[in-house]
Amino acid sequence: MNQEAYKRPKPAGAPGAPLPTSGENAAASAVGSITIGSKPSVISKEPMRFLVMDAPRQSNLHLYIKECRKQGVTDLVRVCEPTYSGEVDLANAGIQLHELAYPDGTSPPKDVIDRWLELVHQRFFRKHRNSTSDLAPPEPMPSNTSTTKAGGINNTSITPLPERTIAVHCVAGLGRAPVLVAIALVEFAGMDPVDAVTFIRRHRRGAINEKQLNYLEKYKKNWKGSTHSGAGCACIIM
Repeated sequence: MNQEAYKRPKPAGAPGAPLPTSGENAAASAVGSITIGSKPSVISKEPMRFLVMDAPRQSNLHLYIKECRKQGVTDLVRVCEPTYSGEVDLANAGIQLHELAYPDGTSPPKDVIDRWLELVHQRFFRKHRNSTSDLAPPEPMPSNTSTTKAGGINNTSITPLPERTIAVHCVAGLGRAPVLVAIALVEFAGMDPVDAVTFIRRHRRGAINEKQLNYLEKYKKNWKGSTHSGAGCACIIM
């Protein structure tokens, strides 16, 4: 009888052992293949600081939260349909989620603009932050926390920056999210809309398409309380 029939199969990875199938390769590398979609972009115009991102997925949300923690994010604004459910994980990281979704390919409606500008004003320009409204900043997580939270999020060695940062994302982080940032730059930094778009594109290539640019070119400062200095007073030149 052929004795080869009774030999035990060689373990995977041993010389002469059969190579794993493509399905086995995919399963073996699944854990190591989870990454952030595209690199988040910091857009800063003191005292404002924004982190523009693409949409996290449930599988990589922990990576986005880690990046937000590194950038000192206190608020995450979602302007697209949900692609993840992360209220608990975000809250554990000291980040408050705001829903300001509006349809892709359209300009932001007035209620979205007003809520967005109110958030920007409260986070960067208000000296007293004792409000009990839903825009009040969440309690930050201690920077030396080493506990692993729900979903496997480990906050070890993540020290937030002292600056406050608002993270904002749409699906790709190239349209609806940077449009809101441009509006904030016009309202609070006194920038010309075209200059605001140029400034954003310098930090996030491909942001804001032609249709959105046409909308922003016609945008006029109209939010009450927004000034060049952000002091909350309106000045009229006679």
